[in-house]
Amino acid sequence: MGDQPPRRHSPAVYRRRRIAVLLLALVLIAGVAWLVIAQPWSGLAGPAGEPEPEPTTSEAAAPSASPTPIDSPSPSPEPTSTEPPKPQPCDPDVIDLEPMVSGEVFETKPVEVWMKLTNTGSVDCTMDVGTSKQRFVITSGDDTWWRSTDCQSEPSDYVVTLAAGQTVESADRLVWDRTRSAPGTCDAEQRPRARAGDASYHLTVEIGDVKSAKTAQFFLR
Repeated sequence: MGDQPPRRHSPAVYRRRRIAVLLLALVLIAGVAWLVIAQPWSGLAGPAGEPEPEPTTSEAAAPSASPTPIDSPSPSPEPTSTEPPKPQPCDPDVIDLEPMVSGEVFETKPVEVWMKLTNTGSVDCTMDVGTSKQRFVITSGDDTWWRSTDCQSEPSDYVVTLAAGQTVESADRLVWDRTRSAPGTCDAEQRPRARAGDASYHLTVEIGDVKSAKTAQFFLR
């Protein structure tokens, strides 16, 4: 008998395989997106208050070289706490905020904005750096063009511990679409566009009661 030709699968089998591969790709993409959302600040280990793992050892305690006689016990030492004091909320005076823009002159590329935060104090402290406390404002002269809170959705808290001298940056950049924002125009298809022709704009940022001392200037061409 001759060799049998290889069996060909039906089109339905190939379709099921392609669907399985597509579902696996969607699961991987969703996992990456979750990691981005879960780490809103670069340079931070995670939210404050997370317990640290207790150190473990497999070695048995060494016996005392000279045990105390039973009939003359020595006084027990007073118990002392080895836990360091928990960080307190940051003093706004030691928090430095710096507005960041992805360029100086913009013709067609998007205007991306974010912020840099530094604990200039000498001790660790805690601070809520979540989106519920953040605010980005773009102005031109005395005219306010855009506020990140005008159309913000699902703001959240994110309390972290900032080490003394530590600097962190917001990991996700916001994109300004060069239009005027207002709470009543969030779903509008057409909003007034910002003036170009080398017009000057300034970005300021805030977190809670802390506001950036300086602005970041950029130009629309």
